[in-house]
Amino acid sequence: MIAVLVASCVALVGLAVTGHASLPAGLDFVQVGHWVYNDASQSAVHVDGSTGQVDSRASVPGAAAGSQVTQDDHSGYVVERSRITEFDKSTLSVEGSSAAPAAEEPFVVEGVGGPYLVYRNAGQIVRLGDPAATIAAGGPLSDPVATSDGTLWLHRIDNGSVCELPRNATVLACPGKLPQGHGGAVTLVNDRPVVVDTTADTVSEVSQDGLGDGVGLGVDLPATAQVANAAVDGRLAAVEPDDGKLVLVDTATLSTGNPAQSPISVSLPQGGRFAGPVAASSAIVVVDSAHNELLSYGSDGALKTRKPVAGPAGSAKPVLGQDNRIYVDSADGSHVLVVDGQDGGTTDVNVNNQPVNEQPAGAPPANPGTTPGNPPNPRTQQAGNQQQQPNPTPPGAPRNVKATAGDGSATVSWSAATANGAKVSAYVVSWSGGSTTVSGSRAGTTISGLENGRSYVFTVVAQNSAGQGASASSKSVVPGHAADAPKVTATAGSSGQVSVSWTAPNLHGATLDHYEVTATGQGTRQVSATSTSFTGLSGTISFTVRAITHYSSGSTLTGASGSAKATVASGPPTISILSVRGSQPNQTIYVTVNANGNGAAATCQATFLSTASGSAVSCSGTTELSIPNVYWVGSVQIDATIKTSLGSAKDTWNGTP
Repeated sequence: MIAVLVASCVALVGLAVTGHASLPAGLDFVQVGHWVYNDASQSAVHVDGSTGQVDSRASVPGAAAGSQVTQDDHSGYVVERSRITEFDKSTLSVEGSSAAPAAEEPFVVEGVGGPYLVYRNAGQIVRLGDPAATIAAGGPLSDPVATSDGTLWLHRIDNGSVCELPRNATVLACPGKLPQGHGGAVTLVNDRPVVVDTTADTVSEVSQDGLGDGVGLGVDLPATAQVANAAVDGRLAAVEPDDGKLVLVDTATLSTGNPAQSPISVSLPQGGRFAGPVAASSAIVVVDSAHNELLSYGSDGALKTRKPVAGPAGSAKPVLGQDNRIYVDSADGSHVLVVDGQDGGTTDVNVNNQPVNEQPAGAPPANPGTTPGNPPNPRTQQAGNQQQQPNPTPPGAPRNVKATAGDGSATVSWSAATANGAKVSAYVVSWSGGSTTVSGSRAGTTISGLENGRSYVFTVVAQNSAGQGASASSKSVVPGHAADAPKVTATAGSSGQVSVSWTAPNLHGATLDHYEVTATGQGTRQVSATSTSFTGLSGTISFTVRAITHYSSGSTLTGASGSAKATVASGPPTISILSVRGSQPNQTIYVTVNANGNGAAATCQATFLSTASGSAVSCSGTTELSIPNVYWVGSVQIDATIKTSLGSAKDTWNGTP
């Protein structure tokens, strides 16, 4: 396994990174090669894309056939429909597993800050990197893309929102939106996000100000078009599956402002079913699952390679690695096709025929005195059985050390260390500023008295009668206190407008990123001020506001939510008098009305001969109004009025109460 260290505008001379040392600012590991799950060996196997050789194998028994495998700096992940299993890339041992947030095959994106698993139908995003998080998108998603800075870009299918998830963020921001009913896809041009509107046949840049002006594609893309993850040499690829065509659209107008050249159209194999296209720097790959073939093209539409995919047809799909190579796995993980991102050349790696020379992790050592031609001597064996047990040695390193941040605290957990001949008597947990010792029967502890906003790494070591063993450390965590709930006020105005304001809550020493404001049926918006307004509303709307904060070295924290409701009228009010009756002893007239505020709060009032009125009262539906201290003889006129934020109405009754 190889990881390449990359930097922007930085010259590196003699840089050494060891253990869990922090990387200098601006540096990130780019993962080289590709992991595939091999059914025959029940293992995750690493293929070095540059050499076409298998160089690592981690035993992960019991995973479903065809499981995807992805990676970050330290770990690999076997991704099934219902489970995610993590293994350590250094020790090749399983660290643990967790349930998937949805029973579907996720779209895997490897990149800086990731990897990410995007459950498109469920609208769930799982970041497996540090910090790990599960983020709800609020609706179904199309295929995502990631820029080189680790920002994930997504398109909400249901409402057209174009959203971003910056590196380390836990809340989506949605700066752009396609028109209602328009289909689309997000992709990249020169590492910048753009959105393709397949209804209007345009492409627009995405910025914090929303979508830019749409530029015509020059081709009529169907709603079923499959758009590549990025443009190649200024051409954006899209597959029209029904027509069996690969279309290459010139993006020069977006990139340089120059007029675009005509699209290039390439016929794909007849009767094909296509996965992709997936683009690297200078190559575009399409997999024809009907004929079980891989096809790679250049940006000019020229076919570069055509290779069969081993195994049963129907399930292979291209995956972009961080090393500018495209990988296509066979269904059983026995073969991996490696496509060079520069020239489109393809190498077929037979995983089953490339055993790793190293002894698999956890295998027992061979008896050095026993070979097929040299069976063990029974006398020697008997003498050996009579020897005393070896002296105990210090324990092994605790496994699966994890830390979870709290408010001024952190909870540290681990799996038991190997005893090595003597019972583990204690675990010592240490961090910058302190240490604590717990019983050897424990598998976790909570550390209190930590400083909010400060980064901590926790190291755990086991000890027995022979001494202390090797240590293992957690990933860094930052304790913090999420913001309190703001006090929210929502005021309905005219024409479907509602003004929402809130008090600034206690941030507990953190820095405010923004406020997250949600409204029923309106999605979520990010606001930096303490007020915002909504238009085009009707009925009763619930508003929720929470503060999103961070400490200087930590990930974002989502504060407690404050909420308020407002009722917005759908039209002017109406009122009708149902009955009028008089009470002579106390000289009061009672007026029963049917009041309809059309969704808005209303007040009603009754008037006698335009001179005497009762009190205005809240009214809705059948309501009784009263006019006290009046005297009448014979027929009189009674008026009933209703008022809301959208106007007033009146009904008149004439008769003898």
